[in-house]
Amino acid sequence: MPNSPKPDDPDYRTLCDLAFDNAPIGLVLTENRIIRACNRTFADIFGYEKDELIGQSFRVLYASNDDFEQIRDIGLQTLKVGGQYTDERIMPRKDGSLFWCRFRAHSLTPDEPLQRAILSYADISEHRPLLELSARERQIVTHLLGGKTSKEIARLIGISPRTVEYYRSRLLKKFNASNVTELLAHLGGAPV
Repeated sequence: MPNSPKPDDPDYRTLCDLAFDNAPIGLVLTENRIIRACNRTFADIFGYEKDELIGQSFRVLYASNDDFEQIRDIGLQTLKVGGQYTDERIMPRKDGSLFWCRFRAHSLTPDEPLQRAILSYADISEHRPLLELSARERQIVTHLLGGKTSKEIARLIGISPRTVEYYRSRLLKKFNASNVTELLAHLGGAPV
């Protein structure tokens, strides 16, 4: 068995690049929400070529400016405290189609979490089928999946708790669920 290259060996950098670019999940290095490096899997998940994404703001990956601005604050405090954050969210591809993904963030600069971070994205649509939801319903569902209360959701997305309750009850009715746990099971494709 050949010796493994050491970090100061030129082959080491080549192997690291090979591993990064061919990882089975989407990987991104971001600085202040600008894509500085990404792998092929990340570009493929979103329907882009890598060259189209390098140097772009993450705004290109969101359906609207509101979505882009609101998502910034989700998990920010968690990143400041522990340097890591995870959630599941609905994202748009370049062609406008939507999919579920598992998002993970690791800040390299916890005092300023968005200054430099490593992000991963995994397409989980196969296990979590996408159902027809309005943009506001998607926002509410994303936060419900994160375990947020109606008051917390209202604060995060800038609407009243009553409006959140309205959408929550609408979702319960739409999916014939008697409570949020049952709703999330329906949305997640889990047996009810």
